[in-house]
Amino acid sequence: MAKKMRGIVLREHTEPVSPEFAAKIKPIIAVSDTAPAVSPEQMALWQWMSSYYMCSLGEVMAAALPSGLDQRLLNPPKRRRAHIAPYTGPVEPMHPLSPAQAKSIDEIEGFWHSGKDIVLLHGVTSSGKTDMYIHLIQAQLNAGKNVLYLVPEIALTTQLTTRLQHIFGDRLLVYHSRLTDAEREERYQQISNIQSPVSNNFVVLGPRSAIFLPIPNIGLVIVDEEHDPSYKQAEPAPRYHARAAAIILAKKHHAHVLLGTATPSLESYFLAQKGVYGLVSLTERFGGVELPDIQFIDLRRQYERKEMCGHFSDPLVERIRQCLADHKQVILFQNRRGYAPQIQCVQCGQPPRCVQCDVPMTLHLRAHELRCHYCGYHTPVPPVCPQCGGEMKSIGFGTERIEDEIQTLFPEARVMRMDLDTTRNKSAYQDIINAFANHECDILVGTQMVTKGLHFDDVRLVAVLNADPLFNQPDFRAYERAYQMLEQVAGRAGRKGTKGEVWIQTFDPKNVVLDFVKQHDYVALYNHQIAERKLFNYPPFYRVIRLQLRDHNSARVQRVTSELQACLAHIFGHRVSGVIIPSVERVQAYTIRELTLRIEQGANINEAKRKLQQAIDQVFSISSNKNTKIIADIDPQ
Repeated sequence: MAKKMRGIVLREHTEPVSPEFAAKIKPIIAVSDTAPAVSPEQMALWQWMSSYYMCSLGEVMAAALPSGLDQRLLNPPKRRRAHIAPYTGPVEPMHPLSPAQAKSIDEIEGFWHSGKDIVLLHGVTSSGKTDMYIHLIQAQLNAGKNVLYLVPEIALTTQLTTRLQHIFGDRLLVYHSRLTDAEREERYQQISNIQSPVSNNFVVLGPRSAIFLPIPNIGLVIVDEEHDPSYKQAEPAPRYHARAAAIILAKKHHAHVLLGTATPSLESYFLAQKGVYGLVSLTERFGGVELPDIQFIDLRRQYERKEMCGHFSDPLVERIRQCLADHKQVILFQNRRGYAPQIQCVQCGQPPRCVQCDVPMTLHLRAHELRCHYCGYHTPVPPVCPQCGGEMKSIGFGTERIEDEIQTLFPEARVMRMDLDTTRNKSAYQDIINAFANHECDILVGTQMVTKGLHFDDVRLVAVLNADPLFNQPDFRAYERAYQMLEQVAGRAGRKGTKGEVWIQTFDPKNVVLDFVKQHDYVALYNHQIAERKLFNYPPFYRVIRLQLRDHNSARVQRVTSELQACLAHIFGHRVSGVIIPSVERVQAYTIRELTLRIEQGANINEAKRKLQQAIDQVFSISSNKNTKIIADIDPQ
């Protein structure tokens, strides 16, 4: 039986084609839609994405269309599709704006009216950026326009959805990966079938995948927490950045763009400083609430004095006790899930490693498993060392271990954990956030999920259990990312009423990043990092293209990478790196090698990519090289 494949007709033509091409043309057996499945603005975005990110239109289509719609194109449904109930209830009036918020909105609209359609809103945590978004959204709805509101992760949509529903009622449409295939298909069709935008205008809320929805007549695109790396698609292609795609989409609709965050990406702030974007700064918290105090705990000194309770310093334990006595809440941040990053033999020192990846496996004590966080492989915890029969001990700590330790220290406290392991169920995010907001939980332990713009009234204390892994990364963005994460998690403290406190445990209290965090001084961080970026030819002064080569045969991938590096060096000279062995060089049984190409700003990036593709085609035209896979990642994060 012939295989059916879905497709979209891009255009009709009568141009002659070669016999070789004609032989590849497949017949159309059925037309599923009476109207175009993709709008002109969508197709323009797809074509830009295919060109810029060096992927095929088919790969963009696979990412853009919900899988339920894919199946409908192949086999029309025989059953009634799932129905998404509208987000209903009384519609509340918008909160009044403070003078500072109102002034900022005037500045934003002033930029738009002057023709500068992209504005960066740099507002400190708890400055009321969401209320400003709501007022700007309402203005667009009143003008008969639709709005796309992007957030970096599903975790943000849970609390935000309720807030927006109270204002916009059933004009709010939510789209994300936790919906079923049928629900995503219905939402896609619901949006694409709207015929009269003026009478049915709406706001769409969702993570990066919402960029592909067929929203007509867009007037405003909001990219909240624009700095967040979750906006970058890593696997599979297209490896796009939703912030960049949002700007292109807005241009196709002649719409405005608002990038909002307390900790801007260096690239966005650089463009704002150059005047490419408008820049609006909101430096005070709503209601006159002060920014939290930051204190550092020197772990080296605490361990020397034996003033530690597990992974908690004695001063931190006492401060948590005081907060609980005052009926205030606590957030504990540790950006590693599981019980411990690895277990290790006390005799031979060897940790059990993943059979497919070159990494030690993470201990998950409750499940009594070792898990690989790269490929998902898992196995029971061995009672003794598989190599020599020695005793095994855990090394390091993750959120699961912190949850156990804090429950031992404070048995009367109600403790919850928010990480990937506890939020796999569809409603898990909402359940945990609601429980904490309703004071059904005293202490919330979490990974970077707890940094994502969540609002709780009674969090007095936020504690970072170990800040050092954040800035000790082999990445030119390490200091920027560390500052962003620490400042964002600090922003969860003292958002209403009592001034908050942030306690950061570290072996390196004199690290320059911590100075910037203590002063809440993003501009100082920016000035420090932008000088280094310029010195070492990194973004925003250069564009980066990372080439990753993968092969089950380690000798072959090394040879092919060397051949490609030599070819690129002939074309690009010093702009191409030597062969890079990544810190994790084997993933899912593939050996990995990398090359980095840097193209200076002002150079013709399209010409550079054309030459790059020619070099790739030349190297991979050799039959012995064709089993090696290559991935081009434009603007990697």
